[in-house]
Amino acid sequence: MRNLVMSAAFAAVLFSPLALAQALIKVEPNSMMRLPGNTSVLLLERLEVADHGTLLVPASLSDIRVASIYLGPNARIAIAPSERSLRLEVAGGEIASGAQITARGAPGTFERPAVAGRTLVVRLENVTTESLLIDVRGGKGTPGYAGLMGATGKTGGCLWGQSSKGLDGYDGGDGHEGAAGGHLRVEVPQAFPTERLTFQVEGGEGGMAGAAGAGGAGGASKGCWIYSTSGARDGRPGQAGQAGAAGVAGSADIITF
Repeated sequence: MRNLVMSAAFAAVLFSPLALAQALIKVEPNSMMRLPGNTSVLLLERLEVADHGTLLVPASLSDIRVASIYLGPNARIAIAPSERSLRLEVAGGEIASGAQITARGAPGTFERPAVAGRTLVVRLENVTTESLLIDVRGGKGTPGYAGLMGATGKTGGCLWGQSSKGLDGYDGGDGHEGAAGGHLRVEVPQAFPTERLTFQVEGGEGGMAGAAGAGGAGGASKGCWIYSTSGARDGRPGQAGQAGAAGVAGSADIITF
């Protein structure tokens, strides 16, 4: 039966120059492996991720078809963020307790905004499952910029000019909104124990508030031959920014066949 499934899959996609077929990919316990990133379609005769192992799926892949799978206890398939959807189709196999499939978005940085959780379709046919967590949460929002410190006041001269006060600190920037959660579709047989599936589709946390800029130090006092000049007061600190809002939640649907 497995050979028939793989034959049908090969017939459907192997004519594409972007398809790649492999007999076996095996991730050893407590180790990590990355799939090749020079293809968009990957066909596997067997995929094994042993206990506490991690299989990294690059953003270029959009279609993975597996004839037989084994995910050990706390094994993980970690899918890179991308705006393109990904379909993972499994004909048969076994998924142990604590296994995860994660397709979370990326956190925002000062160079780029947060990325949404990936749109993911998972089809499990003749698969026994103790538990499976599928996580498509959005990335955390970009933090706000820290406020600049106020300039230091000038020291007064002995013959003229008084010390000037430090300038006030600048306000911190507001954090940005978290990215949206991804959209998840899980296709399973009608007899599949769906209570063993857990989904996380929340939007990403809002970005942290930017810290307030400190007030500038006041001009220092100065001892002179005839008299001393007084120091000036420090500037006031700025206001901290506001934390960003959480991203919009994604969705999860279970479709039976």
